[in-house]
Amino acid sequence: MKAVKTLYGTDFNLWLEETARLLKENKLEQLDIENLIEEIEAMGRSEKKGFRSNLEKLLLHLLKWKYQPNKRSGSWKSSIIEHRNRMLDDLEDSPSYKPYYEQIFDKCYRNARKYAEAETGLSIKVFPEVCPFTKTEILTPDYLPKDNNN
Repeated sequence: MKAVKTLYGTDFNLWLEETARLLKENKLEQLDIENLIEEIEAMGRSEKKGFRSNLEKLLLHLLKWKYQPNKRSGSWKSSIIEHRNRMLDDLEDSPSYKPYYEQIFDKCYRNARKYAEAETGLSIKVFPEVCPFTKTEILTPDYLPKDNNN
């Protein structure tokens, strides 16, 4: 069997399998520590990126739901449910995401506002600069905003 370190650049899947085997067998001295650390850090960044993306999509569809009540669709509601559930699952699996949620919220809302402008054709001014939904409402199952007129 090739040394695990050489597998990283030639057969990533085999590198993963061998790394898992070495960990299970407690053969820590044979591990490719440098690349293992790199992959774990990349996995963390990827997970956070997914969480951020779900928040932006959830906010986008909540904005569309509130400010375009005459265009509401099952796909918008489905998207709200899907992305909220993904976030709730992430928060359940990793409670340490709660401070991250607080940290990224305003930026995600600004991004969602821009996406809402692009998707709806409405002026950016239609969507408030400050999020019209509370952080708690956004994560509340079954929450849907009222029309802008209500």
